[in-house]
Amino acid sequence: MYNEITSNKRKTTVLVAVFFALLFAIGYAFSLYSGESPVITMGFAGLISTVMALVGYYSGDSIALSSAGAKQISKESNAYLYNMVENLCITAGMKTIPRVFVIEDPSINAFATGRDPEHSSIAVTTGAIQLLENEELEGVLAHELAHIKNYDIRLMTIVIVLIGSIALLSDMMRFSSFRKSDDRESGPPWLALIGFLLIILSPIIAEMIKLAISRKREFLADATGSLLTRYPEGLARALEKIRDNNRPLTHANHATAHLYFENPFRTAGKKASSFFSTHPPIEERIAALRGMTSVK
Repeated sequence: MYNEITSNKRKTTVLVAVFFALLFAIGYAFSLYSGESPVITMGFAGLISTVMALVGYYSGDSIALSSAGAKQISKESNAYLYNMVENLCITAGMKTIPRVFVIEDPSINAFATGRDPEHSSIAVTTGAIQLLENEELEGVLAHELAHIKNYDIRLMTIVIVLIGSIALLSDMMRFSSFRKSDDRESGPPWLALIGFLLIILSPIIAEMIKLAISRKREFLADATGSLLTRYPEGLARALEKIRDNNRPLTHANHATAHLYFENPFRTAGKKASSFFSTHPPIEERIAALRGMTSVK
């Protein structure tokens, strides 16, 4: 189990490093192609992307909860769910208990949001509460608490900043290619070809890296959550119920899909392409959980 956690952290670090390498490569190619300073082009794109990311960073949790139709509950209004979250937080050594929300939806799902453990929330569907046994629901909640403890929302905010920077640089390169004067030195043909390929492919590559990071963080949250409950089988059984009986979430949207415990658009029996999915294949998650040794 500890090896699984270490492996996924290492793979995520590599993917983020690739993201930065791609960003610098685009900025450097643009500077050679256009004659502009890479500091100026990358600085401008980074500034705009950072401003947009900060808005999402500080208000993204409210947007996600509102778009899902989540309603906050208290210990008095839903003692069963609240006490389960509270007990897991005590076990995990978390000083602040996340706000707990319920989504009126028959689908089995949940998500965590918030910029840090002190400003976090967990939302759970009524379908998960009604259809999952205690150990299964506990596994799902532990998975979401793992996202909070691992600062996954903060990591994905950094990734979104990088995607925004890459998209802006690509747009700037495309605009520059149309307005470039004929008397400006264009450089070697191979450089123009590289610039053109980066314009076309970099946003796609960036999106694929983002999805890959999201999938790795799901594996990490599975492992960390199982370490918290000491019972990987509970989480594996919850995933089996989703695989066999689940339906798409009613109010799902692509902007928040990566936050959920499982792909909110999936339908039982259908598989999404692993390259373009926010979550790992459900069978792989079950197999990884079943391959873990429970901590005693």
